[in-house]
Amino acid sequence: MPLLNRAVEMQDDVSGWRRHLHENPELMFDVHGTAQFVAEKLRQFGCDDVQTGIGRTGVVGVIHGSHGEGQTIGLRADMDALPLTETTGRPWASRTAGKMHACGHDGHTAMLLGAARYLAETRNFKGSVAVIFQPAEEGGGGGREMVKDGIMENFSISEVYGMHNIPGLPIGQFAIRKGPIMAATDEFTITIEGQGGHAAQPHRTVDPVVVGAQLVNTLQTIVSRGTDPLDSVVLSVTKFHAGDAHNVIPQRAELAGTVRTLRPEMRDFAQKRLIEVAEGVAGALGASANVHYVRNYPVTFNHSRETDFAANTARHVAGNSAVDEAVAPMMAGEDFSYMLESRPGAFIFIGNGDSASLHSPSYDFNDDAIPHGISYWVQLAEAALCHLPSDCR
Repeated sequence: MPLLNRAVEMQDDVSGWRRHLHENPELMFDVHGTAQFVAEKLRQFGCDDVQTGIGRTGVVGVIHGSHGEGQTIGLRADMDALPLTETTGRPWASRTAGKMHACGHDGHTAMLLGAARYLAETRNFKGSVAVIFQPAEEGGGGGREMVKDGIMENFSISEVYGMHNIPGLPIGQFAIRKGPIMAATDEFTITIEGQGGHAAQPHRTVDPVVVGAQLVNTLQTIVSRGTDPLDSVVLSVTKFHAGDAHNVIPQRAELAGTVRTLRPEMRDFAQKRLIEVAEGVAGALGASANVHYVRNYPVTFNHSRETDFAANTARHVAGNSAVDEAVAPMMAGEDFSYMLESRPGAFIFIGNGDSASLHSPSYDFNDDAIPHGISYWVQLAEAALCHLPSDCR
């Protein structure tokens, strides 16, 4: 099946919604205007139930099929923007300094709204579709909060699916894989306590800057000399703060960064070794190290059966040659992982064409992807909730 004619017809409308959202970005859980816009659209489309305030500011719309009762599947989009100043110069560029949709969540939301409109018009399925609009993907764990609020149980969701755009993947193409597709994202802060003093008398101090410099280098051996090269592990020190004056050796220094892994055992190993290395290096140089380690988003793990189904749906939309079913995992994180821990499902990438990279101030979602995303969502829902054997997955 090619692109749905109705999805192509809706492109201008959906692009308009997307550009409105792009002009009015909101961060984390503070997506009140976006959530209101989404809820109003869902009510206009005739959704049977629209609930707000889930996971603090999330929105869920439920659409019942016209062929009787059955299971409910969930389709999820994220709504929040990033704390960046936009440089695209587009007519629809952000109107709020320091905030922009640099990850395409405006496009994700608009495409799912387009799918909701189509599904509410046609209702050619048995059971129900829950369209999920989630806040705070960019570090706030909005997916976790919606799950904690009982979204799966309260809406009787049996399977859940997500989608994210990828720059560099051509428009009209999809990519997916079974198992881990995005990484667990942990964070650490290491406080090194030394002995401050005069910079002209370093022998009377325990210099935490020197300890920190040694530690930055030694931490890299956790990956380069402690893990199998075929295991995907990333350890990056991204902050190093110490001192306030040219002639003072400070009392303490602080390092911080992130650890990314794809397997639970490597996640455990990296945390254990990071603490051991930090304490060992600091102790060997006469200082002490306190490690604060936070486990953030878990691995985004695609379930086997649901991944096959999602890939098959993408092939119906795009053709066999336009779907990569063995894409390499990304070491970025995604809090759709919490939903996949709660229910079986799959996360797929959709092409954004030759655009700037995600989280870049020059990024913009490519509106040409909209009919492809809508067609994927609609055909996924109709195949999962089919009422005729010939339509079933």
